[in-house]
Amino acid sequence: MKCVVLHLNYEMRLKIKAIQVPIVPDIEYLKKLALIGAVNKTVKVSSSEFHKHTGDSSKTAARKLKQLEEERLIERKIVPGGQLIKMTEKGIEILKNEYVEYSRIFSSEPDTLELEGNVLKGLGEGQYYINIPGYRKQFEEKLHFVPFPGTLNVQLSESSSALRNRLREMPAVRIDGFNDGERTFGGGNCYPIRVGGIEAAVIVPDRTHYPLDLIEIIAPLKLRDALKLKDGDRIVTRVKKQGMEGQE
Repeated sequence: MKCVVLHLNYEMRLKIKAIQVPIVPDIEYLKKLALIGAVNKTVKVSSSEFHKHTGDSSKTAARKLKQLEEERLIERKIVPGGQLIKMTEKGIEILKNEYVEYSRIFSSEPDTLELEGNVLKGLGEGQYYINIPGYRKQFEEKLHFVPFPGTLNVQLSESSSALRNRLREMPAVRIDGFNDGERTFGGGNCYPIRVGGIEAAVIVPDRTHYPLDLIEIIAPLKLRDALKLKDGDRIVTRVKKQGMEGQE
């Protein structure tokens, strides 16, 4: 399986906004619920069982779980022998933000944001949009290359999906929306990178129906052919906070 490393330049003079993690009660309880599987499925647990994971009394555990439900961080249903619990999207997002913060603290390369994933077959929509003159002209003028009519789609790993929001902190090349007289086309941001020595960019539309764990890469060449990539090949993107020598 092939692995390709992508680099994205980041200027140090840019101020990085800290991710705002909501102050919520008992985030440790959310972590414990996640560890017993409540992120991806509904788990059955009693307060007397759950207190063993937290070290608190069963009475305290019951009260904390009720608070998490009131904060809409978990869904909970009382059943004979315990309760059925599953984390909500709100609760999962809080843990993802917590993960981002710890990744910043313990990263071996604090000046690097690393996103990794696998090459994924696209739906063919990239070819249509890249060929639209209003977009194509801006790509050429702002990215300084004429993109191949198609995108390389990369599905991020679970850990990288949690970090993806940090792309919004990076300096971007703005692609403006426009109206061609018949319909309105939305704008988006491009993040210049190099792929195996080839100039490229991650493109993030303002509006998209794609999931957050998917990124699209445009380049002047068909990257699949130029880099001999196939579906499932692993790609690592390293987003640098400072200029990198030899990238110009």
